[in-house]
Amino acid sequence: MNLAYPETTLRHANQYLGDWGAIMKLPLDIAQADKQNAYSAQLQSILKSRHLTALFQPIIDLDQARIHGHEGLIRGPVDTPLHSPLKLFEEAEHNDLVFEIEHLSRQVVLESFASSANEGKLFLNISPASLMQLNATKGATLAYIHKLGLDPHNVIIELTENTPTFDYDMLRRATEHYRNMGFEIAMDDLGEGFSSLRLWSEVQPDYVKIDKHFIRGINNDQVKFEFVRSIQHIAQSSGTKVIAEGIETQAELLVVKDLKIGYGQGYFLGYPLPSPIQALSHELSQELNRNTVRVYSGRTISLQKRGNVSTLIKYVQPLTPQTINDDVYARFKEMPGLYALPVVNQGRPVGLISRYDVIDHFARPYTRELYGKRPCFTFMDNKPLVVEKTMSLQALSDLITNMEPHHLSNGFIITDAGQYLGMGSGHDLLREITQMQINAARYANPLTMLPGNVPISEHIDRLLESKVTFYACYCDLDTFKPFNDAYGFRRGDELIQFTGKLLSDEVASEFDFVGHIGGDDFILIFQSEDWTARCEKILTLLQNAMPDFYDEKDRVRGGIEAEDRQGNKVFSPFVSMSIGVVKVEGSTLTSHHEVSSAIASAKKQAKKINGNSLFIERRSLANIID
Repeated sequence: MNLAYPETTLRHANQYLGDWGAIMKLPLDIAQADKQNAYSAQLQSILKSRHLTALFQPIIDLDQARIHGHEGLIRGPVDTPLHSPLKLFEEAEHNDLVFEIEHLSRQVVLESFASSANEGKLFLNISPASLMQLNATKGATLAYIHKLGLDPHNVIIELTENTPTFDYDMLRRATEHYRNMGFEIAMDDLGEGFSSLRLWSEVQPDYVKIDKHFIRGINNDQVKFEFVRSIQHIAQSSGTKVIAEGIETQAELLVVKDLKIGYGQGYFLGYPLPSPIQALSHELSQELNRNTVRVYSGRTISLQKRGNVSTLIKYVQPLTPQTINDDVYARFKEMPGLYALPVVNQGRPVGLISRYDVIDHFARPYTRELYGKRPCFTFMDNKPLVVEKTMSLQALSDLITNMEPHHLSNGFIITDAGQYLGMGSGHDLLREITQMQINAARYANPLTMLPGNVPISEHIDRLLESKVTFYACYCDLDTFKPFNDAYGFRRGDELIQFTGKLLSDEVASEFDFVGHIGGDDFILIFQSEDWTARCEKILTLLQNAMPDFYDEKDRVRGGIEAEDRQGNKVFSPFVSMSIGVVKVEGSTLTSHHEVSSAIASAKKQAKKINGNSLFIERRSLANIID
């Protein structure tokens, strides 16, 4: 039976299906048009009735613990789709009413602020395009502000970047025009927009606001921390004030303050409200006046996060599957240092050709004559190691270790979303891993992974620079050597690791620092007010746990009995801890070297006390370190 349909029948059927699809789609188009018409009508109603509401979010002077000003925000009619400012301006742009909505928003914010009789500063959002348009009607803005009884010196024009290109020269003239009238200029969302760094350079604002993306989770993100620190450094060099947006937690606030950023904004500091607040809450004032320096949990980046495969990329001109074997051999002959060549088809890697495989095959009788003119996939490894550029170096190292040895010698192909980028070699990978391990050893003790000498010194110097009061403790295990000699280094290491974890568990990680100098010596740096109770608890927990580390016979007699070097029987009681403490305040000490000397002296005094001991140095520190 012939089931083929005549061509005309198929054509009519397809036409019918196309028409039916259009008919089915029609109600959706009508509904969308009705919704759009409703939004347009609502926008016109907003403009006519001035139905917008102003809100004010405080901007806090973090150093002085006071209100510096407020950002004026706008909201559409409540319980409508246009209540959200994002949706409001999106629809305004769709209806070519952006300038009109912006103009009304500024008026509503200025009028609401004026009626509040607040004497602080007002940050007024204006797009660069709108600012340049306002500049065309010289004097109108200033006249309106004077009419409301506001001082232009208290109004900061906050530029909201929303387009990829500007006429920078015109914008610079516009901002200069407003500066001459007494206004200051702020730049919003630094790091988020299209060209924010150039805008900063061109306009040279009085304030820059770091986008909330870089503040959110900054206490646990080394990349964000370094970005914000760099911005603060540039700002200090250029005389620009920095405002950190989006502060939502105490931990974020502590890092921002520690970076010496002058101003902050966010839900942790204050929500947007219908009227500007007049004073800070007692709780927030206490938080801002807290004289502490945060401990950076991300200061020592783990090996897994220290680098990725992108650092190994070396571009090698790839082959195509149609490249003949004679040309492959010629490439290897021309480039003695090349161990493998990638084969790429339409941007995607399909194989890898090893130098040794090609030379080995061509060394055999008649192989070159038979295969020289054939496509290179004849000798190609069609299952090469292909990795994305974002893979961590440690993950790649683990992967290669568990694969066939030739992947290490041949190298691997590096891609970006599956597209060929270049090659990486096993030699380069091993070099990077080794260097990372060397660097890590400088910053973390390999046994406990606690910060080592370098970060300990850096943290103490930061505290001294900030002139905060802190308590430095030197913790030393007593009779640890006899324990290590009797039971061996493995059990000795277990005791050291237990001690490191105990110390870490009993401090306030936000404010207190735990470091491991080496061996059985640890450093505690306390900013917690209850540091004495924490030390006493550490000693109690250590004392209670210690018998479990000993064999039954030693546990019964309370320690180890062994011969010393002279052959005499010596009894060593359970391992205990001596803690020597020094209080550092103001300009008592000036460097981590002096602190180290002072706590070493305090530790010696603590070790003169039998068993678990806490010695607090009461003498003048100047006399101790001389």
